[in-house]
Amino acid sequence: MYKLKTKENDNSVIEFINQVSNEKRRQDAFKLLDIFTETTGYKAKMWGSSIIGFGSYHYKYESGHEGDAAYVGFSPRKAKISLYFAVGDTNRQKILNRLGKYTTGKACVYINKLEDINIEVLKELILESINFLKLKYPED
Repeated sequence: MYKLKTKENDNSVIEFINQVSNEKRRQDAFKLLDIFTETTGYKAKMWGSSIIGFGSYHYKYESGHEGDAAYVGFSPRKAKISLYFAVGDTNRQKILNRLGKYTTGKACVYINKLEDINIEVLKELILESINFLKLKYPED
């Protein structure tokens, strides 16, 4: 049976960010911490060893696979900063079109630095993701 690796834990978010070796990436991570905390109203928590997540929801797929995940999050990785938003939201791409300079993977949005993106659009993406997930996976 599949075991979810990325789980919420009590590791220190501040200690994690302080270990980011790239000074600019570390500064951006602290700014993102403020932006995500203020926008979501949730306390930052570590998810796994390298993702800073905000809030959480329980999901269950038709396949029967289920688990918990953060509504939104980010990770100051070596190459780029990864931003985590809901997948499957049809409004996501419309908002991303106004974000600025970024690339995407399946679930992640990658940025080089905060100056490359519009912070107000980032806040809109954060709220859209949370609202989408709350509708898709309502609390019982």
